[in-house]
Amino acid sequence: MASGNLFGSESVEAPTRQRAGEVIHAHCDGGARGNPGPAGYGAVITAADGSKLAELSEFLGNRTNNYAEYSGLLGVLAWGLEHGYRSVRVVSDSELMVKQIQGKYKVNSPDLRALFDEAKKRIAKLDSFQITHALRHKNKDADRLANEAMDRGTGRSRPQETVRPSTPEKPISRAEPRTTEPAAAPAKSAEPASGQMLRGFVRGGVIHLLGGHTLPEGKFVKVVTE
Repeated sequence: MASGNLFGSESVEAPTRQRAGEVIHAHCDGGARGNPGPAGYGAVITAADGSKLAELSEFLGNRTNNYAEYSGLLGVLAWGLEHGYRSVRVVSDSELMVKQIQGKYKVNSPDLRALFDEAKKRIAKLDSFQITHALRHKNKDADRLANEAMDRGTGRSRPQETVRPSTPEKPISRAEPRTTEPAAAPAKSAEPASGQMLRGFVRGGVIHLLGGHTLPEGKFVKVVTE
């Protein structure tokens, strides 16, 4: 987990061991649930041969999306400098941040200006640096780590062993009365006399006669609604 001190100079001092010429590749992402809202960033750092070197994931508190995106970049730069790497290649799905770092967009937000300046300060300590934009679906692992950070910070994460099979929303207790309708009483077989007025009701498009009366098949009747 990366250090929460994004601006601390201690985190970017050159270590005793240098890895001159070795290139690391990083995918970073940041997000906030709300803008601002609970925020976090994640990053995956790999060597040139594709082997994984580190995963970074940190909850940032109540921040904006753009703050979280910059925090991901700063976390990657801090890790690279702390471990002696001087060539860094970064991929991010934040078009705004990427183009600001590339100098294509201006940094108008005072809140982002400090983050931008710190990123440039760290980049200046590298021998080579490159940042490119990618669509979100090509940044899945970093996105997952950012969401895990937000889950931890908001208490939404759940240990796997606590997951239980789903149960009915409201199981019926043995002592709880059933709500199903009682079975209808058997119909009487008495056939009404000709001309006799009968009463009944309609359910589901079918006429049900009261008094248990039934009519033979093919019998014509006159229906008067009440």
